[in-house]
Amino acid sequence: MKVKKLGFPLNLDKNEYPPLAMALGYFDGVHLGHQEVILEAKKLAEEKGLYSAVMTFDPHPSVVLGKNEMHVQYITPLEEKIHLIKEMGIDYLFIIHFTTEFANLLPQEFVDQYVIGLNVKHVVAGFDFTYGRMGKGNMEILPFHSREQFTYTIVPKFTKSDEKVSSTRIRTFLKEGRTDELPALLGRFYTTTGIVIHGDKRGRTIGFPTANVDVNDDYILPPVGVYAVRMEIEGVWYQGVCNVGYKPTFNQHAIKPSVEVHLFHFDQDIYGKEVLVEWHLYLRKEQKFSGIEELVSQIEKDKQKAIDYFDRNQQFSC
Repeated sequence: MKVKKLGFPLNLDKNEYPPLAMALGYFDGVHLGHQEVILEAKKLAEEKGLYSAVMTFDPHPSVVLGKNEMHVQYITPLEEKIHLIKEMGIDYLFIIHFTTEFANLLPQEFVDQYVIGLNVKHVVAGFDFTYGRMGKGNMEILPFHSREQFTYTIVPKFTKSDEKVSSTRIRTFLKEGRTDELPALLGRFYTTTGIVIHGDKRGRTIGFPTANVDVNDDYILPPVGVYAVRMEIEGVWYQGVCNVGYKPTFNQHAIKPSVEVHLFHFDQDIYGKEVLVEWHLYLRKEQKFSGIEELVSQIEKDKQKAIDYFDRNQQFSC
C-alpha cells in the first residue's frame, strides 16, 4: 500500500495517480461500519478496473476546529489506522493534513482538488459523510459537485443490536470498561501499543512480576480496574491480567494511571520492547488492600478468573 500525506494547497502533477475508487471518511477505529465502506471501494475497484484508495484526515478535526480540544485520544491512532487499512488490501492511502485552511474549502473546491484532482473515478462513503466548509457538502449533493467526472456509492447505516455502529459508541463502551463487547463493533478486540519501562519492581517481590507498559498517549485507555488481557511480544501472544490504576495500596500520590501486566508462564527481560496489549474482560475495580497478604490473595483470584475466561475461549489460547 502506498501512503501519501497531502496538505493544502494541493500541488499535483497532471495524471500523478492512476484511476481510483476511493473510500472517504475519518475512520477512527476502522470498525465494522468503516470496513463496509472501505471494502466496498475495494470491491468496486476490482469490478471497474481501478486502483483502490482510502482518504482520511489527520489530526482529528476537533483539534483544529474545537476551542478546548488540545489533544484527542483515538481508538486507532494514525499508525494503527495505517496498519489496519493496509491489512485490508488497499492500494493507496491518502492522509490529508487537516488545517483551518483546508477546513474552509468550499464543498466544490474540496471535490475539485481532492477528488477530481486525485483522478478518482468512483467515490464510496457512508450515508452521513460530509465535506467542505462547515460540512455543507453531503452525499445527496455530491452528484452536483462531481462535474460528471466520477460516479459514487452511498453505504447505508451499519447497525448492531438496532443501533448504529459508530466511533462514539465504541468510545462510550471503552470509557465504561465494556471491553468484552467491543469485538461486536470493531470486528476484533481493542488493542493499545506501548513500551515496557522500568517500574518500582514490587510485583516480583510478591511473586507476581509485571511488565509496566508506557501506553502511547494517543490511545483511549480503559478505565481504572483489573482486566484479562493478552499481550503480544515479538510476534508471540501471552495471556495475563492487567491492572490499570494508581496502586493505592502502595502509592498515594500517582498522577497518571499505570498499566501493569502480569503474564502467565512468562520469564523474559522485555524492557524497552514495544508490546501490544489486547483488552478482553473487565474483572473488577481497583481497590486498596490492608496489606501484602490480602493483595496477593486477590491477585491469585484475578489470575484464576482470567485463566477460566481464556479456557472458555479457546481461540485465544497461547
